[in-house]
Amino acid sequence: MLDTRGMDGSRAAWTNTTHDWARDVDLSHLSRIRRRPEKFAPGGPGHLVLEVVAYAADEASSRAGGRCLITLHGDGSVSVADDGRGTDTRVDDQGRIVKKPVMASKDLRFFDSPDAERLPDGHPRRGMSVVAALSEWLIHANRRRNGAWSQRYERGLPVTGLDPLEVDGTTGTLVRFLPTESLCPPGSLTVADLTRWTAHWPDLEVHLDDRRDRGEPVQ
Repeated sequence: MLDTRGMDGSRAAWTNTTHDWARDVDLSHLSRIRRRPEKFAPGGPGHLVLEVVAYAADEASSRAGGRCLITLHGDGSVSVADDGRGTDTRVDDQGRIVKKPVMASKDLRFFDSPDAERLPDGHPRRGMSVVAALSEWLIHANRRRNGAWSQRYERGLPVTGLDPLEVDGTTGTLVRFLPTESLCPPGSLTVADLTRWTAHWPDLEVHLDDRRDRGEPVQ
């Protein structure tokens, strides 16, 4: 469980660098994404994978290197695991555990910016909320030095709280998601495309595991 002995103070005083700490869920933002899947996930589920990997690449760049594993599962879901520091998680002045709302609110750096960076597929980066909003379900497992937890989302909305995980001494994140059916034409997600795209990030060592033809049990 998370160590709550150190308080980080009032959420209103926390600096917003990538997301608004004061807003756990931005319903209008998520609805906007769901209304325009062709705009926010051009090319299909491959773009969602790159949105997730981009955060692992950011972390790897800040640490002069990192690793990432992309797994294509037999049920159509994809998981992206990295060895970074984990998603920022704090304790407010009421003793409540708060994690940065990366899944259910906009990334302030990219979402509405005309100058947002391009992902390796050539389309604009908009943030992790695009992945959550355009997935039937998403599970975010997070490991930091002061604790570990998991949270489940459905169509972008959190349906559980922060469920504690056993601390194992590692750090990093694992995001597993099932893209909506409208984004999943047959053959749209290939190992060849992912291998070519992820080579774009030199500081991130990416491995791919395609389990779709191995008879993996459906989740």
